[in-house]
Amino acid sequence: MACAIEMFGERPYAAVSTAELAQRAGVARGLINHYFGNKRDLYLAVVRRMVTLPRLEKVSIPQGTPVERVDAIVSWLLDTIAEHGSTWVKVTSHEGVGDDPEVQQILDQADDAAAERMLLMIGRSDMADDAQLRALVVSYAGMVKVAGREWLTRGTLTRPQVHRLLTDTLLTLIDRTIPHVKSSPAD
Repeated sequence: MACAIEMFGERPYAAVSTAELAQRAGVARGLINHYFGNKRDLYLAVVRRMVTLPRLEKVSIPQGTPVERVDAIVSWLLDTIAEHGSTWVKVTSHEGVGDDPEVQQILDQADDAAAERMLLMIGRSDMADDAQLRALVVSYAGMVKVAGREWLTRGTLTRPQVHRLLTDTLLTLIDRTIPHVKSSPAD
């Protein structure tokens, strides 16, 4: 799995062969097929690994003022993203296999889980069942993905710049946007 994560981060999906992967991992190709099926199934396992958040009991819920909590959340997000760098960027931005419905389903489920986790971490788990508010948080996740790509792949933003962007945006979302959406009638 570690070699697959590396290789799918280095090259596009089509340029990775299971034979080369097996050679790099020091295993027989048949072993990869035994555990993962075909190359696509292995790629789906990599996508799941890249977007799966740590189990809740392994994550400490930030304490302090809203600004301190948001700062801690954004630091956690960026640490999580940086752990797998270019592979995370590729699988979350369709740079892997393109517009694949099964990959999109994995990404959608991950976005939904991340929205729920984000609401919990900002102290608003009571909003997790509100579709509009979850959609706002999922939209924020889209910004996280693009900012991560600009930082990790393109180098147009630094980590501190991304941290500031995501912190300011999340604070605005919490302080201004969510209260406004909650108080206005649905159109």
